[in-house]
Amino acid sequence: MTPRSAGPQLCDLSSADVLAATTGRTVVWPVGATEQHGPHLPLSVDTVLAEAFARQIAYELNALTLPAQSIAARSLPQSGGGLAFPGTVYVRGRSLLAFLEDALESLCALPWSRLLVVNGHFENEPFLFEALDEVGRRPAAAGKEFIALSWWSLVDTDWLAGRVPLFPGWHAEHAGITETSLMLYLRPELVSPARPDHADPPRPGIYLHPADVSRTTNQGVLSSTSGSTATLGKELFWHVVSAAVDLVSQGDGLLHDLHEEKP
Repeated sequence: MTPRSAGPQLCDLSSADVLAATTGRTVVWPVGATEQHGPHLPLSVDTVLAEAFARQIAYELNALTLPAQSIAARSLPQSGGGLAFPGTVYVRGRSLLAFLEDALESLCALPWSRLLVVNGHFENEPFLFEALDEVGRRPAAAGKEFIALSWWSLVDTDWLAGRVPLFPGWHAEHAGITETSLMLYLRPELVSPARPDHADPPRPGIYLHPADVSRTTNQGVLSSTSGSTATLGKELFWHVVSAAVDLVSQGDGLLHDLHEEKP
């Protein structure tokens, strides 16, 4: 892997150049959120992480990167702390699904061969996957490949267990040790010294209204931030990037399975 780098951005191209520049290429779209992440992290965490992963993956694959989408699905109590904490900006699920379908179909007018969506917000997943499934069936998507992943889905279970032995599950890792560590590596200037812990993370797949956020979170943190380090963030970042590059360039069942060589 190369040092942290950024691939070229599609929006830096002119209209006159974009068709030739995207022909047969991979395009990477980071999708994040604007959501509370406790007292120690900024609202931009999900977008910062999605964009950092996307731009590095794009660099490794000689791909183009789209601008990050930062308005997303609403935060839920058992996976993001819910809407009791100020700062979360969201759209309703049906609005997000309609937006994603329109954006994806309009992207299909360009002659790229693969779109890789890198998601950084837990609640985005069902809407992203449904939109891709819908658009992928349309004539505009003929001959194109879509891959969507949440960065945490690429983290090897054994790799993680060796570094975070009391891992609560990704649904409850909101503003916890992994996100805090990644931000300490990528954007340390945005991380405050506070390290709140929550000893009783919520269980997955359960919704209660109204939720007592004083019991389900600690100031918006669902698990633990103790032990967060920039070193862990660096290791995790490159672990995910490596897994993503392997998935795209060598993954089973992909339509375009040849690694894209750098010029």
